[in-house]
Amino acid sequence: MLQIRIHGRGGQGVVTAAELITIAAFIDGKQSQAFPSFGVERTGAPVESYVRIDDKPIKTHEQIYQPDILIIQDSTLLNNPSLTNGINSKTKIIINTTKNKTDLKLKLPKSNIYTIDATKIAMEILGKNIVNTVILGAMSKFTGLISLDSLKKAIREKFSDKNEELIIKNIKAIEKAYHKNF
Repeated sequence: MLQIRIHGRGGQGVVTAAELITIAAFIDGKQSQAFPSFGVERTGAPVESYVRIDDKPIKTHEQIYQPDILIIQDSTLLNNPSLTNGINSKTKIIINTTKNKTDLKLKLPKSNIYTIDATKIAMEILGKNIVNTVILGAMSKFTGLISLDSLKKAIREKFSDKNEELIIKNIKAIEKAYHKNF
C-alpha cells in the first residue's frame, strides 16, 4: 500500500488534491481512498489530507503517520517540525517553493526532494494561488504513481460542474508542471 500525506493551508485545495489523486488512481485501475484531517480551521490555517493507493481493497481508515509521498503545498509550513514526522530516507517529498532543493534544510537525501514553484504556475495560468493541480502534475511526473492522462480525466470528472474554461486551465497547469524540467 502506498500512502500520501498532503499539507497546505485552508483554501489551497488540499482536500481537492487528495480527491483528484484518488480519482486518477481509480481510473488507472487501482484501489484508493482519500480523507481530510481538519476541524474548525479557516482559510489560511494548516490543513492535512491523506491518500492511500493499493492494488487490493483498502481496509484501514486511520491517519497516515509514515507517508511514502509527502506533498507540501505551502513552503511556510516547512518551519513546523511535525511536518516531517514519520518520513524516512525513501519518502518522496514534493514542495511548492521558489527555493532549490539544495537550499532547503531537510535532513533527507536530496534525490528524494522535488521542488517546483507551483505558485508561479498557478498565478500564470489560473490567476490565483491555488496550487493543488500544479503540484499533482509534478507528483505524477516524479513518482509515476498516477498517469498524466488519468489526472486529466480526474480533473474533468471532479470539476464537471464547473465551467469548461476552468477545466482547461487546470489541465494546462498540470501539463506545465509535468513537462517542466527539474
